[in-house]
Amino acid sequence: MHENFYHNVKVYYEDTDAGGVVYYANYLKYLERARTEALSTIGLSNIQIKEKFGALIIVKSCNIEYKKSAQLEDELKIRSFVKSVTKTSFFMNQIITNGDSVIVEAQVHLVFVNAKSKPVKVPEIIFDNFKPYFCDTIKL
Repeated sequence: MHENFYHNVKVYYEDTDAGGVVYYANYLKYLERARTEALSTIGLSNIQIKEKFGALIIVKSCNIEYKKSAQLEDELKIRSFVKSVTKTSFFMNQIITNGDSVIVEAQVHLVFVNAKSKPVKVPEIIFDNFKPYFCDTIKL
């Protein structure tokens, strides 16, 4: 059984256009915030990963589907879980909801790279500590 990481976001005026609808690029910011908070639940930060392991986590690709619009002052919930892993990367699925309505679905390919932007092995501590967020189908 796998768990999901949940992060809540409130839509502020700065997130919207003149009509009070969330600007499409801001959903990417919400997803990034959720991934950063998920890292903190395992006792790490992006700065610590850089300092301890000489690695950065970069987004190689993001497949995002916008299903509905969020509005000013909506309370959104972002569900995140790891769908699959390799030695140097993992795919994280993220779903943004507003109540029972799915607003956005995204699959983000995250790669660990060194200072020269070359892929490096994901540190074991991250694999070990992120296991609760792995989807059931992952074979390690």
